[in-house]
Amino acid sequence: MALGDQIGECSGRITATRVLAPEGQQVKVEVSLEGRGRLLGEDITDFGTYWQTVRPGGVLYGDGNNLWLTDDGENVVWRGFGVGHPTGPPPAGHLAACGSAQTESQSLARLNSVANVVEYDVDAEGNYRWRLWEWK
Repeated sequence: MALGDQIGECSGRITATRVLAPEGQQVKVEVSLEGRGRLLGEDITDFGTYWQTVRPGGVLYGDGNNLWLTDDGENVVWRGFGVGHPTGPPPAGHLAACGSAQTESQSLARLNSVANVVEYDVDAEGNYRWRLWEWK
């Protein structure tokens, strides 16, 4: 397996956080976000929600979903998970994620047939940025 083309990037802001009921010893924090970016050359609005927990040793683990809407009204649903580490005071962190997307859009149909990897960074003020590559 190898990384292919960078096929998307986005930046925006965390819009909400919520503490979820503990599962065993782990407390999960739910994070919602919204931003703007580009995906396969198309302008998109990014809406996402993921939950995150801290594993032993300070390792961050998250699992989530994003909805990407093109300016033409097409949509893509992405689902994935990631592992990373804090980079400063919460919510600052860096995660490497992998996932896949599904769409009925003809212009974005390439997404249906590739796994992808994401670099996701958020700063202490809640600003985020992600970059997406296809995984061949």
